[in-house]
Amino acid sequence: MSQHSYKYLLVEKRASGVAIVTMNRPEILNAINWDMHEELERVFVELDHDGDVRAIVLTGAGRGFCSGGDQKSLDKGPLPSPTRSGRHLIRNMLEVEVPVVAAVNGVAVGLGATLALFCDVIFANPTARFADTHVTAGVVAGDGGAVIWPLLMGPVRAKHYLMTGEFISAEKAAAMGMINEVVSGRDVKDAAIEYAELLADGPRESIIWTKYSVNKIIKQYAHLVLDTSAALEMLTFALPERREAVAAFAEKRKRFAER
Repeated sequence: MSQHSYKYLLVEKRASGVAIVTMNRPEILNAINWDMHEELERVFVELDHDGDVRAIVLTGAGRGFCSGGDQKSLDKGPLPSPTRSGRHLIRNMLEVEVPVVAAVNGVAVGLGATLALFCDVIFANPTARFADTHVTAGVVAGDGGAVIWPLLMGPVRAKHYLMTGEFISAEKAAAMGMINEVVSGRDVKDAAIEYAELLADGPRESIIWTKYSVNKIIKQYAHLVLDTSAALEMLTFALPERREAVAAFAEKRKRFAER
């Protein structure tokens, strides 16, 4: 991928046909600013058009997968269009023909959890944790959490996690069927690459068309939910009482957890 330049992503292509995309802001657990968001939108399109790529691994640099949106950066920049928001990123991930394997090497929070959970196969190390913490910032879970969490764990469980921002361990996520496997005793990235190489070496058309067929279910829900949840997220971003509500909610969550 030397013909493409990224500031916040590392992209490595291997002879096996596996492309490894690493989110690279390790000093802040790979939090996403607007420029990194644009790069994530772009990289999936560019890899999808690369005939040499037969599988993709998505991971994070350092000790975390992705801690979600970089709030300092996001609060300074202009808000995106309510009809764009994270919709293009989710769409681009769903349209990638080849399998995308997540190697979740630490926390996956907010948009970071969304990125991991929209991958086709999800491996996590034992210390990984998942959470959609939009509500703890006073905004709607609008970048895809409202789509994928209910699909993976059912609406009742999903509403609990989305409305409280509670973290879920890798072990519990695997037990629920939310992720595929907790990798112990070896590096989760190595395990994800090995699995991606297995798929890259398989019958290409059979694999990509199987993925395409199953992804129609996810796309249906994305078309149903994503525009609404993204627009409502932008609306709550602009609410003047958001920060006061967040502080009060944090205190109540703390008391509830101590019960």
